Amino acid sequence: MLKHISAAFFTLSLATSAQAKESYHWVQYVPGGVEARAISDGAECPAAAIDGGAVKMTVRAEPGDNYPIRVCAMPIPSTAKAATIEGQPLALPVAKPKRILVIGDTGCRLKGKQVQACNDAQLWPFQAGASVAAYMKPDLVIDVGDYHYRETACPDGNAGCAGSPFGDTWDVWRADFFIPAGNLLSTVPWALVRGNHEECERGGKGWARTMDPYAFDAAQGASGCLGPQKPFTLDIGGVTVVMMDVSTAKEDKVDEKQAAAYKEQFQALSKLAPNGPAWLAFHRPIWSTDGSVKAGETGGDNQTLAAAADGNIPANVQLTLSGHHHKFEVDAYEQDLPLAIISGHGGDDISPDVPKNPVGLTVNGKKINAGFAKPLTYGFAMLERGSDDKWTVIDYDVKGNALGRCAIDGRKVACQ
Repeated sequence: MLKHISAAFFTLSLATSAQAKESYHWVQYVPGGVEARAISDGAECPAAAIDGGAVKMTVRAEPGDNYPIRVCAMPIPSTAKAATIEGQPLALPVAKPKRILVIGDTGCRLKGKQVQACNDAQLWPFQAGASVAAYMKPDLVIDVGDYHYRETACPDGNAGCAGSPFGDTWDVWRADFFIPAGNLLSTVPWALVRGNHEECERGGKGWARTMDPYAFDAAQGASGCLGPQKPFTLDIGGVTVVMMDVSTAKEDKVDEKQAAAYKEQFQALSKLAPNGPAWLAFHRPIWSTDGSVKAGETGGDNQTLAAAADGNIPANVQLTLSGHHHKFEVDAYEQDLPLAIISGHGGDDISPDVPKNPVGLTVNGKKINAGFAKPLTYGFAMLERGSDDKWTVIDYDVKGNALGRCAIDGRKVACQ
């Protein structure tokens, strides 16, 4: 446990009204490279520099309905040694990250009768976990999606969420993500996965303006929100991570049109990541337990993705990184499939019924023969690279206590 972390890290910032000065900046992977982003309520983009030379940021998104902020961007050359925005240093990627934070499903749920206590740092602990994670100094954050959760108004008289904004607005994106992620966002480069809560009819407008890896065009779609996008890759030094958008993949039955499109994407992985090991990062897991257990079998698979993936994922794909189910779990299969790491326990209401041990369960015909689970606990995962280039995944709670670990060997794991 990280006992010497200041208690201030665990104090939840409740600012949800317009601030005197909006200022957020970060670095994220985009198709073809790396980009710095900044959010400001100023009249123009903030001052920026790369390797000591002034660089003019370009406007990504002008202020619009419910978004009184300007979003700016600038590409970061792979040769850059240093970069700043408003004089503050940016966290640039390292060629071979050794510690990769995996976190997801972080926002505070307000949807009809599903009401989370957004004002209570114990019951919505995203900021606590993000602050501890920043203290642990990862080299990269892979966020597996679902940032925006405040969809409907807090019920009258509910002190747990009183004063919370709701809807696809900047106030919500600020409260659900940018304030609580603050320190982690500005000190570590990010790779951002789109979740189903970032679909265009949900939090898609804010996603499109601020975090979507692809270019923003206010004239497209719903105020610039695009449909599911094609995969892109990032090189983390001997491993290719393929970022996929499966935000709309239908779960309960196969959507034939979607399945055909995802099948093409899975088959194209041999061209996107032809050499060395590859990982896939996407929001919805394909075969993982959801708690509906009956006679050794469990629900939890995504029917559309399962139809698309079965037999179409190249052998060099070692693992998948996902969220969506609000738990931490590692699943390795009897069949020759990439192992699944699900790290969706970042802050939203935790899944109540997922099994304590997934080993021996069968998900849509795929038997889990090794793995680990730590249900009913908020936290995040850390992938750590050893000197032999083999990886270990460790589950942490929001106070930095290690709860379990699995050594990864190709598509196999040995868990403690």
